[in-house]
Amino acid sequence: MNLKTIGYAMGVTILAAACNQHKTQVTESGLKYQIFEHEDDARKAKLGDIMTFHFVLKNGTDSTLRDTYKEGAPQKMVLQAPQYKGSFEEGLALLATGDSAKISINADTMFAKIGQPMPPMIKKGSDLNFTVKVVSVLTSEEFQKQLSEAGSKQKAIDAKVIEDYLAKNNLKAKAQKTASGLTYVDDVVGTGESPKAGDNVKVHYTGKLLDGKVFDSSKNGGRPPIDFQVGVGMVIPGWEEGIMLMKKGGKRTLIIPSGLAYGAEGSPGAIPANSVLLFDVELIDFGKAPAQQPGPPTR
Repeated sequence: MNLKTIGYAMGVTILAAACNQHKTQVTESGLKYQIFEHEDDARKAKLGDIMTFHFVLKNGTDSTLRDTYKEGAPQKMVLQAPQYKGSFEEGLALLATGDSAKISINADTMFAKIGQPMPPMIKKGSDLNFTVKVVSVLTSEEFQKQLSEAGSKQKAIDAKVIEDYLAKNNLKAKAQKTASGLTYVDDVVGTGESPKAGDNVKVHYTGKLLDGKVFDSSKNGGRPPIDFQVGVGMVIPGWEEGIMLMKKGGKRTLIIPSGLAYGAEGSPGAIPANSVLLFDVELIDFGKAPAQQPGPPTR
C-alpha cells in the first residue's frame, strides 16, 4: 500500500469517526442525544457534583426558548438521579467537562412528570432540544471553596464600585455603610420603632441598575405596596437588613452589593451577574405577623 492509499484510508477513518460522533444516539430509556465535542480523559460528573453549563433550549419548531449565553451567566445544577426515564438529568450525566451535546427530551413526558400544563409554544408530541456546553464539574467541597474565593474577590470589587458611585453622585456625606457592605442614603428617616425579624412589612420600591435603568417597581400600573414577612429569607439579604434598619414612613436608597443581592447568577433578562443594585424603598407600615391558625388535631 503506497502513501497516497494510506492517507486516503486514514481520511476515511477520521471522517467515519466524526460522523459517528455527531450521530443521534438513543439510550435504553429512549433518551436521544448527539455528542459534538468530547474528551475521553475529561472529568465526568458523579451524583451530587455541581455542574456548570451553558445551554440553548429550543422547541420542536427550532424557536429559542432560553439562551444562557445571552443571559450572561451559565446554569449551575447539582447532578441528581434522573427523575424519570429519558429526563434531562440522564442526558447531563453522560457529559464531562468541556463536552458539548444536544439532548432531546420528550415534551409530553416531561410536563406530565412535573405535573404542569404544556405551554402554548410547545406542541404536543414534540421534543425539547437542549444544546449544552459543560463549563466545569466540581464536588460540593470544591464548589463551596470556589464560591468563597470568588465572593471575597467580588466583595472588594463591589466596594470600589459603590465608592465610585457615591463620589460621582456627591453622596459620600449622606451615605451610611454597615458591616455587611450594605450602603444606604436616607431621604426621610421616619418615626417610631423599626421592624423586627418576623414582622409583616408593607413597602413601595423601585429597583434600578447603577446606570439608572429600572428593572422593577411596585409603583407601575398603580400596584399596591408589597406585603411580606421580613427577616425570614423571603427577599434578598440587602433588603432584609436595609428595611429592618428603617422606621415607619422612612424613605431611603439602598445601594446593595451583589453578594447581598443576586450574586454571580443575576436574574435572567433583567439583572446581569455580579450587579450592584439601587433600590428606592419606602416603609409604608409594619406590624406583627398574624399568628398561624392551629391545624386539625393529629393522631
